[in-house]
Amino acid sequence: MLIAGEASGDMLAAELVGALREKIIASSVDTSAEAQPLRTALTPRFFGAGGPRMAAAGVELAFDLTQHAVIGLSDVLKNYLKFRRLFHQLLRLAIEQQADAIVGVDFGGFNLRFAKAIKNYVRRHWKKFTPWNPKIVQFISPQVWASRPGRAYEMADNLDLLLSIFPFEKAWYARRVPKLRVEFVGHPMVERYPMAEARSIVSLRSSASGVRDAVERVPTVLLLPGSRDDEVRRHLPVAAGAFEFLRRELPALRGTMVLPSAALVQTARTAGLPAGLELRQGGLIDALAQADLAITKSGTITMECAFFGVPAVVFYKTSWPSYLVGRQLASVEYIAMPNLLAGEQIFHEFIQRAATPENIARAALALLRDDARRQVVGTKLAKVVASLGGPGATTRAADAIVSLPP
Repeated sequence: MLIAGEASGDMLAAELVGALREKIIASSVDTSAEAQPLRTALTPRFFGAGGPRMAAAGVELAFDLTQHAVIGLSDVLKNYLKFRRLFHQLLRLAIEQQADAIVGVDFGGFNLRFAKAIKNYVRRHWKKFTPWNPKIVQFISPQVWASRPGRAYEMADNLDLLLSIFPFEKAWYARRVPKLRVEFVGHPMVERYPMAEARSIVSLRSSASGVRDAVERVPTVLLLPGSRDDEVRRHLPVAAGAFEFLRRELPALRGTMVLPSAALVQTARTAGLPAGLELRQGGLIDALAQADLAITKSGTITMECAFFGVPAVVFYKTSWPSYLVGRQLASVEYIAMPNLLAGEQIFHEFIQRAATPENIARAALALLRDDARRQVVGTKLAKVVASLGGPGATTRAADAIVSLPP
């Protein structure tokens, strides 16, 4: 059983399903001389909740959980009854189907509660002749090291395996909850975008910049306001306003805004966009290849900017209740993961009240006018990417899951 509640988790879960299917089938084939010649490999069954990528990978979905993604405490509270209903629907499904393993893919707030509910059920109902006790796995550590570190103790009680994608996390957990099995498998992004491709894209951008410098440099800015409706509604005025500010200083500036779905593209069109800004559905890699700089919301996308060597200005706005709660709980200095991994502010960050079009545009303008500074940023980003491990993260994750003792 797999549960993913966001678009990024849907992609990650779909990749994991492919790797798990291959590993399980391979491990079930008996190649010994005594094996029956007509024996077929064991084909695993996958079910749960997620999105279209999981469905395409062969997961039997109870419903599309990615359609219900929300941001921040206030949005969670507004949708509490809906999430409670979906939660209990999945809990009943897990108990009825009795999966051998339950894998929560990202979506930590939901999946950690689900892991606890499963473990509590097993503890109450375990019987000698019906010993259902599934292995509980969380793929991608929730950022407990950034806020509410006490959650690590509950994770140790309810998880059989935690799969980490950032190198510092294993040591962090080992110091606090050594009984929790944590495996650093590397970052799936390295697998999706092979290093050779990333290096060629960075080289292409550098060559293109050189050609433009030799003639008349026309910089390109990439705007990435988010992947959820509420997120885009909050961030669109900020990103578009920053681009307008930049165009007043650099009239030839070109801009591209990339959104992942047709619905979000329509939301952006309805809101109105400034002149000179191209709107695209999908095509993120091509857009990163052409960008001199990104203005992006925080989150996974900052790592994609880092991977392709794109300097970025990072911002985030949420509801004030969510922000005030988050500020009290946060224990890290930065919100952009490349900054956290580097231990310094490679990307400028603007949060909540500071996330104004003027502030963001000034930081972006300083980068656009300073080629040497952008090159320094690119060098630091390359070091961050090098720390993520080599290709094969989902294969290593599948190996770790399959190797769990029965």
